[in-house]
Amino acid sequence: METTDVRCRICSLKAGHPGVVLDDDQVCSLCNLNVAGDLLENYKYTNDVFAEFQQAPPNPRGDFDCLFMYSGGKDSTYMLDKFVNEYGKRTLAYTFDVPFESTHAAQNIRLAREKLPATFVLDSDDDNIKKMMRDVFNRPRPKQPGKYLDEKLPCVSCRTFFVIRAILYAFRERIPYIALCADPQQILTMESNVREVVRGFYRSFGPELASELFNGEIEDVLFAEDDELPKIVFPFIAMRHEYDPDRMVRELKEKGLYESSPMETHCTLFPLLNYYSFSNWGCMFYKLNASSYVRAVRRNKDYDRSTFSIKFPRSLDLPEVEDRLGRVVMEIAAGSGDREEHREALVELFTQMDATEDGARFVAETFLDMRKVAADLGIKVG
Repeated sequence: METTDVRCRICSLKAGHPGVVLDDDQVCSLCNLNVAGDLLENYKYTNDVFAEFQQAPPNPRGDFDCLFMYSGGKDSTYMLDKFVNEYGKRTLAYTFDVPFESTHAAQNIRLAREKLPATFVLDSDDDNIKKMMRDVFNRPRPKQPGKYLDEKLPCVSCRTFFVIRAILYAFRERIPYIALCADPQQILTMESNVREVVRGFYRSFGPELASELFNGEIEDVLFAEDDELPKIVFPFIAMRHEYDPDRMVRELKEKGLYESSPMETHCTLFPLLNYYSFSNWGCMFYKLNASSYVRAVRRNKDYDRSTFSIKFPRSLDLPEVEDRLGRVVMEIAAGSGDREEHREALVELFTQMDATEDGARFVAETFLDMRKVAADLGIKVG
Protein backbone atom coordinates (compact mmCIF):
# COMPACT_ATOMS: atom_id res chain seq x y z
CA MET A 1 0.00 0.00 0.00
CA GLU A 2 1.24 3.48 -0.87
CA THR A 3 1.78 5.57 2.24
CA THR A 4 3.45 8.80 3.19
CA ASP A 5 6.23 9.32 5.69
CA VAL A 6 4.75 12.63 6.85
CA ARG A 7 3.77 12.28 10.51
CA CYS A 8 2.25 14.45 13.18
CA ARG A 9 5.18 16.14 14.92
CA ILE A 10 3.53 15.60 18.33
CA CYS A 11 2.08 12.06 18.33
CA SER A 12 3.57 10.52 15.11
CA LEU A 13 0.24 9.63 13.47
CA LYS A 14 0.79 9.48 9.71
CA ALA A 15 -0.89 11.81 7.27
CA GLY A 16 -3.79 9.84 5.84
CA HIS A 17 -4.51 7.85 8.98
CA PRO A 18 -8.28 7.17 8.85
CA GLY A 19 -10.22 10.14 10.16
CA VAL A 20 -7.08 12.16 10.92
CA VAL A 21 -5.87 15.28 9.10
CA LEU A 22 -2.55 17.14 9.50
CA ASP A 23 -2.55 20.93 9.38
CA ASP A 24 0.08 23.21 7.85
CA ASP A 25 2.12 23.01 11.06
CA GLN A 26 2.23 19.20 10.79
CA VAL A 27 -0.06 18.72 13.79
CA CYS A 28 -2.92 16.21 13.54
CA SER A 29 -6.58 16.89 14.20
CA LEU A 30 -6.51 14.75 17.37
CA CYS A 31 -3.68 16.77 18.87
CA ASN A 32 -5.55 19.94 17.89
CA LEU A 33 -8.57 18.60 19.82
CA ASN A 34 -10.84 19.03 16.80
CA VAL A 35 -13.01 16.22 18.16
CA ALA A 36 -13.29 17.66 21.68
CA GLY A 37 -16.95 18.68 21.31
CA ASP A 38 -18.09 15.20 20.29
CA LEU A 39 -16.00 13.57 23.03
CA LEU A 40 -17.42 15.82 25.75
CA GLU A 41 -20.96 15.11 24.58
CA ASN A 42 -20.32 11.37 24.73
CA TYR A 43 -18.75 11.68 28.19
CA LYS A 44 -21.77 13.62 29.46
CA TYR A 45 -24.22 11.01 28.19
CA THR A 46 -22.29 8.01 29.54
CA ASN A 47 -21.72 9.78 32.86
CA ASP A 48 -25.46 10.52 33.20
CA VAL A 49 -26.40 6.90 32.44
CA PHE A 50 -23.89 5.62 34.99
CA ALA A 51 -25.26 7.99 37.64
CA GLU A 52 -28.78 6.76 36.84
CA PHE A 53 -27.60 3.15 37.16
CA GLN A 54 -26.00 3.79 40.54
CA GLN A 55 -29.22 5.26 41.93
CA ALA A 56 -31.61 2.75 40.33
CA PRO A 57 -33.68 0.56 42.68
CA PRO A 58 -33.58 -3.25 42.38
CA ASN A 59 -35.02 -4.49 39.10
CA PRO A 60 -38.67 -5.38 39.77
CA ARG A 61 -38.95 -7.42 36.56
CA GLY A 62 -36.26 -10.03 37.19
CA ASP A 63 -33.53 -11.53 39.35
CA PHE A 64 -30.70 -9.30 38.11
CA ASP A 65 -30.09 -5.55 38.15
CA CYS A 66 -27.47 -5.70 35.42
CA LEU A 67 -25.83 -7.96 32.91
CA PHE A 68 -22.07 -7.61 33.31
CA MET A 69 -20.04 -8.36 30.17
CA TYR A 70 -17.13 -10.43 31.46
CA SER A 71 -14.26 -11.24 29.08
CA GLY A 72 -11.52 -12.44 31.44
CA GLY A 73 -9.33 -9.43 30.66
CA LYS A 74 -7.98 -7.21 33.42
CA ASP A 75 -10.57 -4.43 32.99
CA SER A 76 -13.64 -6.65 33.30
CA THR A 77 -12.07 -8.83 36.02
CA TYR A 78 -11.17 -5.78 38.09
CA MET A 79 -14.64 -4.27 37.82
CA LEU A 80 -16.52 -7.56 38.30
CA ASP A 81 -14.72 -7.92 41.63
CA LYS A 82 -16.03 -4.46 42.59
CA PHE A 83 -19.58 -5.19 41.41
CA VAL A 84 -19.71 -8.39 43.44
CA ASN A 85 -17.86 -7.31 46.58
CA GLU A 86 -18.44 -3.52 46.84
CA TYR A 87 -21.53 -2.49 44.83
CA GLY A 88 -25.00 -3.53 45.91
CA LYS A 89 -26.14 -4.77 42.51
CA ARG A 90 -27.47 -8.22 41.63
CA THR A 91 -25.08 -9.05 38.82
CA LEU A 92 -25.20 -11.66 36.07
CA ALA A 93 -21.67 -12.16 34.71
CA TYR A 94 -22.19 -12.76 30.97
CA THR A 95 -19.33 -14.18 28.90
CA PHE A 96 -19.59 -14.58 25.15
CA ASP A 97 -17.31 -17.46 24.25
CA VAL A 98 -15.38 -15.83 21.40
CA PRO A 99 -13.73 -18.61 19.36
CA PHE A 100 -10.65 -16.42 18.97
CA GLU A 101 -10.15 -16.03 22.72
CA SER A 102 -6.66 -16.38 24.18
CA THR A 103 -6.16 -19.37 26.48
CA HIS A 104 -4.88 -16.90 29.10
CA ALA A 105 -8.20 -15.04 29.15
CA ALA A 106 -9.99 -18.38 29.61
CA GLN A 107 -7.73 -19.12 32.59
CA ASN A 108 -8.68 -15.79 34.19
CA ILE A 109 -12.38 -16.61 33.74
CA ARG A 110 -11.87 -19.90 35.57
CA LEU A 111 -10.17 -18.05 38.43
CA ALA A 112 -13.09 -15.62 38.72
CA ARG A 113 -15.62 -18.46 38.76
CA GLU A 114 -13.70 -20.06 41.61
CA LYS A 115 -13.23 -16.92 43.71
CA LEU A 116 -16.14 -14.54 43.04
CA PRO A 117 -19.66 -15.21 44.32
CA ALA A 118 -21.36 -14.18 41.08
CA THR A 119 -23.83 -15.89 38.75
CA PHE A 120 -22.03 -16.76 35.52
CA VAL A 121 -23.54 -17.51 32.12
CA LEU A 122 -21.72 -18.56 28.94
CA ASP A 123 -23.04 -17.73 25.45
CA SER A 124 -21.60 -18.73 22.08
CA ASP A 125 -22.22 -18.67 18.33
CA ASP A 126 -19.03 -19.77 16.58
CA ASP A 127 -20.49 -20.16 13.09
CA ASN A 128 -22.03 -16.72 12.80
CA ILE A 129 -19.19 -14.72 14.34
CA LYS A 130 -16.72 -16.50 12.03
CA LYS A 131 -18.99 -15.78 9.07
CA MET A 132 -19.01 -12.11 10.01
CA MET A 133 -15.22 -11.95 10.39
CA ARG A 134 -14.70 -13.58 6.99
CA ASP A 135 -16.95 -10.91 5.49
CA VAL A 136 -14.89 -8.12 7.09
CA PHE A 137 -11.41 -9.43 6.34
CA ASN A 138 -12.17 -10.49 2.75
CA ARG A 139 -13.72 -7.19 1.66
CA PRO A 140 -12.03 -5.24 -1.15
CA ARG A 141 -9.58 -2.59 -0.11
CA PRO A 142 -11.62 0.18 1.58
CA LYS A 143 -11.98 3.62 0.07
CA GLN A 144 -9.49 6.22 1.20
CA PRO A 145 -9.08 8.34 3.28
CA GLY A 146 -11.50 6.48 5.55
CA LYS A 147 -13.24 7.35 8.80
CA TYR A 148 -11.98 7.32 12.37
CA LEU A 149 -11.37 3.72 13.58
CA ASP A 150 -11.61 2.21 10.08
CA GLU A 151 -8.21 0.60 10.66
CA LYS A 152 -9.83 -1.36 13.54
CA LEU A 153 -12.94 -2.50 11.64
CA PRO A 154 -12.48 -6.25 12.29
CA CYS A 155 -11.98 -5.70 16.02
CA VAL A 156 -14.86 -3.22 16.29
CA SER A 157 -17.13 -5.61 14.33
CA CYS A 158 -16.26 -8.55 16.59
CA ARG A 159 -16.92 -6.49 19.71
CA THR A 160 -20.21 -5.20 18.29
CA PHE A 161 -21.30 -8.76 17.50
CA PHE A 162 -21.06 -9.94 21.08
CA VAL A 163 -22.40 -6.66 22.46
CA ILE A 164 -25.53 -7.26 20.36
CA ARG A 165 -25.68 -10.84 21.67
CA ALA A 166 -25.60 -9.36 25.20
CA ILE A 167 -28.28 -6.81 24.29
CA LEU A 168 -30.54 -9.58 23.01
CA TYR A 169 -29.92 -11.65 26.15
CA ALA A 170 -30.69 -8.73 28.48
CA PHE A 171 -33.74 -7.79 26.37
CA ARG A 172 -35.17 -11.33 26.61
CA GLU A 173 -34.44 -11.61 30.35
CA ARG A 174 -35.71 -8.08 31.09
CA ILE A 175 -32.40 -6.94 32.62
CA PRO A 176 -32.36 -3.10 32.55
CA TYR A 177 -28.61 -2.39 32.38
CA ILE A 178 -25.58 -3.82 30.59
CA ALA A 179 -22.17 -3.08 32.14
CA LEU A 180 -19.41 -2.84 29.53
CA CYS A 181 -15.87 -2.39 30.83
CA ALA A 182 -14.27 -0.39 28.06
CA ASP A 183 -11.26 1.56 29.23
CA PRO A 184 -11.64 5.36 29.50
CA GLN A 185 -10.50 6.14 25.96
CA GLN A 186 -12.43 3.29 24.34
CA ILE A 187 -15.55 4.79 25.91
CA LEU A 188 -15.05 7.88 23.74
CA THR A 189 -15.38 5.86 20.54
CA MET A 190 -18.17 3.45 21.50
CA GLU A 191 -21.88 3.85 20.90
CA SER A 192 -23.84 3.66 24.14
CA ASN A 193 -27.41 3.67 22.80
CA VAL A 194 -28.48 0.06 22.13
CA ARG A 195 -30.74 0.97 19.23
CA GLU A 196 -27.90 2.87 17.58
CA VAL A 197 -25.55 -0.10 18.13
CA VAL A 198 -27.95 -2.24 16.10
CA ARG A 199 -28.46 0.42 13.42
CA GLY A 200 -24.69 0.78 13.03
CA PHE A 201 -24.37 -2.97 12.52
CA TYR A 202 -27.05 -2.81 9.84
CA ARG A 203 -25.11 -0.08 8.05
CA SER A 204 -21.88 -2.10 8.17
CA PHE A 205 -23.26 -5.45 7.04
CA GLY A 206 -26.57 -4.78 5.33
CA PRO A 207 -30.01 -5.86 6.54
CA GLU A 208 -29.90 -9.36 5.02
CA LEU A 209 -26.59 -10.48 6.59
CA ALA A 210 -27.31 -8.63 9.85
CA SER A 211 -30.62 -10.45 10.23
CA GLU A 212 -29.07 -13.79 9.29
CA LEU A 213 -26.22 -13.44 11.82
CA PHE A 214 -28.71 -12.98 14.67
CA ASN A 215 -31.41 -15.38 13.46
CA GLY A 216 -33.89 -12.57 12.85
CA GLU A 217 -33.96 -11.44 16.50
CA ILE A 218 -32.12 -8.19 15.86
CA GLU A 219 -35.26 -6.53 14.49
CA ASP A 220 -36.92 -6.90 17.90
CA VAL A 221 -34.52 -4.30 19.32
CA LEU A 222 -35.21 -1.82 16.54
CA PHE A 223 -38.97 -1.87 17.06
CA ALA A 224 -39.15 -2.22 20.86
CA GLU A 225 -40.34 0.60 23.10
CA ASP A 226 -37.57 2.63 24.75
CA ASP A 227 -38.46 1.46 28.27
CA GLU A 228 -38.16 -2.18 27.12
CA LEU A 229 -34.55 -1.78 26.03
CA PRO A 230 -31.52 -2.18 28.31
CA LYS A 231 -29.10 0.72 28.72
CA ILE A 232 -25.34 0.33 28.33
CA VAL A 233 -23.30 1.45 31.34
CA PHE A 234 -19.55 2.12 31.26
CA PRO A 235 -18.32 1.61 34.86
CA PHE A 236 -14.90 3.12 34.16
CA ILE A 237 -16.50 6.47 33.38
CA ALA A 238 -16.58 7.02 37.15
CA MET A 239 -12.84 6.39 37.59
CA ARG A 240 -11.52 7.81 34.33
CA HIS A 241 -9.08 10.11 36.13
CA GLU A 242 -7.65 7.29 38.27
CA TYR A 243 -7.50 4.54 35.63
CA ASP A 244 -4.13 2.81 36.03
CA PRO A 245 -3.53 -0.54 34.26
CA ASP A 246 -0.41 -1.38 36.27
CA ARG A 247 -2.15 -0.87 39.61
CA MET A 248 -5.20 -2.85 38.49
CA VAL A 249 -3.14 -5.84 37.38
CA ARG A 250 -1.12 -5.70 40.59
CA GLU A 251 -4.25 -5.71 42.77
CA LEU A 252 -5.85 -8.53 40.80
CA LYS A 253 -2.75 -10.70 41.06
CA GLU A 254 -2.62 -10.09 44.81
CA LYS A 255 -6.19 -11.42 45.01
CA GLY A 256 -5.39 -14.42 42.80
CA LEU A 257 -7.77 -13.24 40.07
CA TYR A 258 -5.31 -12.64 37.24
CA GLU A 259 -2.29 -14.57 36.02
CA SER A 260 -1.38 -12.93 32.70
CA SER A 261 -0.09 -9.72 31.22
CA PRO A 262 -2.50 -7.67 29.06
CA MET A 263 -0.57 -8.73 25.94
CA GLU A 264 -1.23 -12.39 26.74
CA THR A 265 -5.00 -11.97 26.96
CA HIS A 266 -5.29 -10.73 23.38
CA CYS A 267 -7.44 -12.78 21.06
CA THR A 268 -5.76 -15.09 18.57
CA LEU A 269 -6.72 -12.72 15.74
CA PHE A 270 -4.36 -10.01 17.03
CA PRO A 271 -1.82 -10.76 14.23
CA LEU A 272 -4.56 -10.63 11.58
CA LEU A 273 -5.81 -7.34 13.04
CA ASN A 274 -2.33 -5.93 12.51
CA TYR A 275 -2.25 -7.38 8.99
CA TYR A 276 -5.56 -5.64 8.23
CA SER A 277 -4.33 -2.30 9.58
CA PHE A 278 -0.99 -2.47 7.76
CA SER A 279 -2.31 -3.76 4.43
CA ASN A 280 -5.23 -1.33 4.19
CA TRP A 281 -4.09 1.73 6.14
CA GLY A 282 -0.31 1.50 6.56
CA CYS A 283 -0.39 1.52 10.37
CA MET A 284 -0.06 -0.86 13.28
CA PHE A 285 -3.24 -1.98 15.03
CA TYR A 286 -2.40 -0.10 18.24
CA LYS A 287 -1.26 3.11 16.54
CA LEU A 288 -4.05 5.30 17.96
CA ASN A 289 -3.40 3.90 21.43
CA ALA A 290 0.34 4.47 21.26
CA SER A 291 -0.07 7.94 19.76
CA SER A 292 -2.47 8.87 22.55
CA TYR A 293 0.18 7.98 25.11
CA VAL A 294 2.87 9.94 23.25
CA ARG A 295 0.51 12.91 23.07
CA ALA A 296 -0.17 12.78 26.81
CA VAL A 297 3.52 12.55 27.69
CA ARG A 298 4.34 15.51 25.46
CA ARG A 299 1.72 17.62 27.25
CA ASN A 300 2.64 16.50 30.75
CA LYS A 301 6.16 15.24 31.36
CA ASP A 302 5.09 13.81 34.73
CA TYR A 303 2.45 11.65 33.05
CA ASP A 304 3.32 8.03 33.83
CA ARG A 305 0.22 5.96 33.11
CA SER A 306 -2.02 5.04 30.20
CA THR A 307 -5.76 5.58 29.82
CA PHE A 308 -5.82 2.71 27.36
CA SER A 309 -5.66 -0.95 28.33
CA ILE A 310 -2.12 -1.31 26.96
CA LYS A 311 0.61 0.87 28.42
CA PHE A 312 3.49 2.06 26.25
CA PRO A 313 6.93 2.97 27.63
CA ARG A 314 8.23 6.54 27.40
CA SER A 315 11.34 5.40 25.56
CA LEU A 316 9.41 3.76 22.72
CA ASP A 317 10.53 4.91 19.26
CA LEU A 318 7.05 4.60 17.80
CA PRO A 319 7.82 5.24 14.09
CA GLU A 320 10.71 2.76 14.16
CA VAL A 321 8.69 0.07 15.96
CA GLU A 322 5.75 0.54 13.61
CA ASP A 323 7.91 0.31 10.47
CA ARG A 324 9.71 -2.83 11.67
CA LEU A 325 6.51 -4.53 12.79
CA GLY A 326 4.88 -3.74 9.45
CA ARG A 327 7.69 -5.37 7.50
CA VAL A 328 7.58 -8.53 9.62
CA VAL A 329 3.77 -8.79 9.49
CA MET A 330 3.63 -8.41 5.72
CA GLU A 331 6.43 -10.96 5.19
CA ILE A 332 4.66 -13.51 7.40
CA ALA A 333 1.39 -12.87 5.55
CA ALA A 334 3.12 -13.44 2.21
CA GLY A 335 4.85 -16.60 3.45
CA SER A 336 8.29 -15.11 2.87
CA GLY A 337 11.34 -14.58 5.06
CA ASP A 338 12.91 -16.72 7.78
CA ARG A 339 10.68 -17.94 10.62
CA GLU A 340 13.39 -17.77 13.26
CA GLU A 341 14.38 -14.24 12.24
CA HIS A 342 10.72 -13.24 12.43
CA ARG A 343 10.45 -14.75 15.90
CA GLU A 344 13.51 -12.86 17.19
CA ALA A 345 12.33 -9.58 15.68
CA LEU A 346 8.83 -9.93 17.15
CA VAL A 347 10.08 -10.79 20.63
CA GLU A 348 12.35 -7.74 20.54
CA LEU A 349 9.52 -5.47 19.34
CA PHE A 350 6.97 -6.62 21.91
CA THR A 351 9.56 -6.38 24.67
CA GLN A 352 10.13 -2.77 23.59
CA MET A 353 6.36 -2.28 23.90
CA ASP A 354 6.65 -3.25 27.58
CA ALA A 355 5.61 -6.90 27.35
CA THR A 356 7.36 -9.37 29.64
CA GLU A 357 9.80 -11.83 28.04
CA ASP A 358 7.25 -14.66 28.35
CA GLY A 359 4.45 -12.40 27.12
CA ALA A 360 6.51 -11.27 24.12
CA ARG A 361 7.28 -14.87 23.16
CA PHE A 362 3.65 -15.90 23.56
CA VAL A 363 2.44 -13.12 21.25
CA ALA A 364 5.28 -13.72 18.77
CA GLU A 365 4.15 -17.33 18.31
CA THR A 366 0.62 -16.18 17.47
CA PHE A 367 2.06 -13.95 14.73
CA LEU A 368 4.08 -16.82 13.30
CA ASP A 369 0.87 -18.89 13.07
CA MET A 370 -1.06 -16.10 11.31
CA ARG A 371 -1.36 -17.86 7.93
CA LYS A 372 -2.69 -21.04 9.52
CA VAL A 373 -5.30 -19.14 11.56
CA ALA A 374 -6.33 -17.23 8.42
CA ALA A 375 -6.66 -20.44 6.40
CA ASP A 376 -8.77 -22.09 9.11
CA LEU A 377 -11.19 -19.14 9.02
CA GLY A 378 -11.23 -18.76 5.24
CA ILE A 379 -9.48 -15.37 5.37
CA LYS A 380 -7.21 -14.38 2.49
CA VAL A 381 -3.79 -12.94 3.33
CA GLY A 382 -0.61 -12.22 1.43
